[in-house]
Amino acid sequence: MNIASYIDHTVLKPTTTIANVEQLCAEAKEYGFAAVCVPPLFVKKAKELTAGSNVKVATVIGFPFGYSAIEAKVAEIVLAIIDGADELDMVINISAIKNNDWQFLASEINTVMPVIRSKGKVIKVIIESGILTDDEIITCCDIYGAAGVDFMKTSTGYAEKGATVAAVQLMRKHLASSIKIKASGGIKNYSFAAELVIAGADRLGCSSSVQIVKEAGE
Repeated sequence: MNIASYIDHTVLKPTTTIANVEQLCAEAKEYGFAAVCVPPLFVKKAKELTAGSNVKVATVIGFPFGYSAIEAKVAEIVLAIIDGADELDMVINISAIKNNDWQFLASEINTVMPVIRSKGKVIKVIIESGILTDDEIITCCDIYGAAGVDFMKTSTGYAEKGATVAAVQLMRKHLASSIKIKASGGIKNYSFAAELVIAGADRLGCSSSVQIVKEAGE
């Protein structure tokens, strides 16, 4: 298993520096990671640092709680695309889930999708699976599957519970094969990373990426 090809090498801490981003991008090119995922402020810099490589640049939208206004998320997406982002990892409105306001969630994704599709970019919706019930995860699969998103993503890494094999398996069971899955949050070693891929994850969001690859002996 070429685990490096699954990894979005990530730094999203609020104290992120340019030096952190420079290191992240250098490692991504060295190890052949799928993408780097950086705060919006650093998208332009990451794009410069990964130029000429196959490494994609991802950033986060509505991060980490997801309850910013739809209009704010659209503005964030537009600015990220202008700065050169290839992939947008958007936190959905988790408060809406907990209030059973599925119409709001449908409206949110249906508002942002045309913006992303018109520019040929990739959308990953973060549902924060660790704080959802199985039924809520399944309903998310229905909504975002119907919307035709590129990926459903388990977690921000900021909730108490991150990615689990069970959540990935549940999502895989209830999504069309055309919808990919990104697992993130708490992936610290190769064995867990490999378990998630076997369970159905197509991407892994990791900050311990280099350690994971070294453990894999790749």
